[in-house]
Amino acid sequence: MNDLLKTIAPLLGTALGGPLGGAAAAFIADKLGLDSKTVKDVSEVLNGTKMDPAQIAQIKLAEIDFQKFCKTHEIDVAKLDMDNTKDARDMQKQTRSYFPATLSTFVTAGFFGILVTMLVWEYKPTEPLLIMLGALGAAFGAVVNFWLGSSNGSQRKDQMLAGK
Repeated sequence: MNDLLKTIAPLLGTALGGPLGGAAAAFIADKLGLDSKTVKDVSEVLNGTKMDPAQIAQIKLAEIDFQKFCKTHEIDVAKLDMDNTKDARDMQKQTRSYFPATLSTFVTAGFFGILVTMLVWEYKPTEPLLIMLGALGAAFGAVVNFWLGSSNGSQRKDQMLAGK
């Protein structure tokens, strides 16, 4: 999703790309005064505009409200996100499909291909190309997380081992 969102509202940023995406989108849409509360529409607004300080403040308020919602309903967004990735890995172990590896190869090649093109030939990027690069960058992070695990999961594992 949007790197800025994950910086200013990490819980909402994580939830928006996971199983609680609809709820996260609704909290953001309410604070920003958006009519549509779908993940797609909220993501387009977040990716398509530069946010002013008032909008950033509203997103931080949405983060606080979402934290309260999760606490009230005993929802652990990070655990849901990790379980989602774990389920995908477990499915891959059982099906041994070539699709995840093929998709990962295309995402990685596309991301680094665009970067190399921009750096080697001093290509002046256009807005659509930068949007595509951002999307591929986020997808590359998901690819690395899928195949190698996340640093968040690694930190939790380290904490659990230290506690034993």
